[in-house]
Amino acid sequence: MSVGYSEDSIKTLEWHEHIRKRPGMYIGKLGDGSQPDDGIYILLKEVLDNSIDEYMMGFGKKIDIKLADHVVSVRDYGRGIPPGKLKDVASKMNTGAKYDSSVFKKSVGLNGVGIKAVNALSKKFIIRSTREGQSKEIEFSAGLLVEERNFQSNGDPNGTYVEFLPDDTVFGSFTFDNEYIEAMLRNYSYLNTGLTLRFNNKEFESKNGLLDLLNENMSSEPLYPIIHLKGKDIEVAITHGIGYGEDYYTFVNGQHTTQGGTHLGAFRESYVKTIRDFYKKDFDPSDIRNSIVAAISVKVEDPVFESQTKTKLGSKDMGPDGPSVRQFIGDFIKTELDNFLHKHSDIAQTLLQKILEAEKERKAISGIKKIARERAKKASLHNKKLRDCRIHYNSNESHSGDTTLFITEGDSASGSITKSRNVNTQAVFSLKGKPLNTYGLTKKIVYENEEFNLLQSALNIEDDMDNLRYNKIVIATDADVDGMHIRLLLITFFLQFFPELIRQEHLFILQTPLFRVRNKKKTNYCYTSDEKESAIKELGPNPEITRFKGLGEISPDEFKNFIGESIRLDPVRLTKDDQILDLLQFYMGKNTPDRQDFIINNLRVEEDIVEEDLLPREISESPESKEEVSTKNLVA
Repeated sequence: MSVGYSEDSIKTLEWHEHIRKRPGMYIGKLGDGSQPDDGIYILLKEVLDNSIDEYMMGFGKKIDIKLADHVVSVRDYGRGIPPGKLKDVASKMNTGAKYDSSVFKKSVGLNGVGIKAVNALSKKFIIRSTREGQSKEIEFSAGLLVEERNFQSNGDPNGTYVEFLPDDTVFGSFTFDNEYIEAMLRNYSYLNTGLTLRFNNKEFESKNGLLDLLNENMSSEPLYPIIHLKGKDIEVAITHGIGYGEDYYTFVNGQHTTQGGTHLGAFRESYVKTIRDFYKKDFDPSDIRNSIVAAISVKVEDPVFESQTKTKLGSKDMGPDGPSVRQFIGDFIKTELDNFLHKHSDIAQTLLQKILEAEKERKAISGIKKIARERAKKASLHNKKLRDCRIHYNSNESHSGDTTLFITEGDSASGSITKSRNVNTQAVFSLKGKPLNTYGLTKKIVYENEEFNLLQSALNIEDDMDNLRYNKIVIATDADVDGMHIRLLLITFFLQFFPELIRQEHLFILQTPLFRVRNKKKTNYCYTSDEKESAIKELGPNPEITRFKGLGEISPDEFKNFIGESIRLDPVRLTKDDQILDLLQFYMGKNTPDRQDFIINNLRVEEDIVEEDLLPREISESPESKEEVSTKNLVA
């Protein structure tokens, strides 16, 4: 049947209609608030960015942020938006002061879209400007004007107030996580020394910028005192930790560029060159950067980002008339870092020793590494462990979009996920039994152990994180003691050798339902006993109740419900208080009386598992599993 195509087929959407119809273009994914890049946090960030820009221009030293009952408010003490343009700023696309580079020369907000997106995607949106004794307030709902109000400011200081309630018809059910908001505010404080951000009466401020950031976020003591370098439009903090990998915090005009970009590439390159020149040795880049922890912040005029959410810098130049980003950062590092190392010979000696140790280990495993590469290459030709997604067939591209790798155990679980996955973006890696406990082992084990070698090859992280092939790495194990043990062993592997995967929030735990409660009209999947009880009450007397003991018991048709749009993922996170070595030693090292006491005092058992006598049987068969089960909420 042919479809008519005429002038009536051409539609023009109003600005707010387009944002509501295509929110992903403006704020990335929607989400439910369980991930730090979910849309509700992007809404807050868009409002905050405008207030931060005011501070960067020299106006207002504090910002008040409040959250109550899903309603967020932000009050700055800057100049206040000119009242005559308040409505346009909030509701007319491509309107704002950011186009005037003399007013906002190196701002975060760029294109006048952000605040409009907040307006359009909020059930209630209020914006108020106080300026020179007068206040004007405008209220919207879903981008539509509700009311305009003018009144005397009654002595209130100048500034802008924004209040919004995200629209649940767009976002669905959502919850703000204070931890994510506080992490965002903490970063703003590091990048704006002298600014005070108050969130529900909790204050965030920094006196030492990126030096404070590293001190407060490193999960182990730095190998040497942090090198802190500052210049016009650039600030850098550098040290080394222990272990493996590279850990970076990068920012442009106060924006946390979680995916890096041209400034990070320039830093990594110039750091290697400066170190080689200083020691007059042609060290391998991987030895120089092994276990580096660094933060870099630059201010760029008219920056170009690779998306509206501004997570990756694309600019090649510092500004229309400025040097390239590569040259600017390269010249700064070459001069300042070289000078610092000459003045601090003790730190220079410690750094040299660290590089030499990394070089020694790399050379010791070079032969094994070569053999492992060949083995992985041959296995990939007919690799039954990896069922890749179509986007990666015959490709070594870095991760893109929402690509996911599920790590599963056992043929039945792997089979269910494989049959129900999105073959374009979701891949499956199947383990055979419990993986090795890698605590205390060197990276040599990654190449000698077949499963870990193939897993590393599948992720494409042998040399660095630049070519990581999947955005999300999801551990999918059964909800029993054995599944918990496998989960902990995998987390130990990543913590030991690839902690940056966790720090960059690529590692997750798949949550699958424990129960299915259904009648002839409706089916509810329940993840906790409380949800099960609620479902029983909702569906009435005598519903059919099924307890899922393993992933393999869930049919592929049902599994589609759990790994599609409604997927529940728990991020594996490291906080500033998590000392990696201490965590691994306590939970994954040899048994100690302290750990035995901890397990006795903290072991919690799922009520329904006890009723079915599953957990006691598993524990009696696997004492090691008993030791590990209590770490669920502490490590993951």
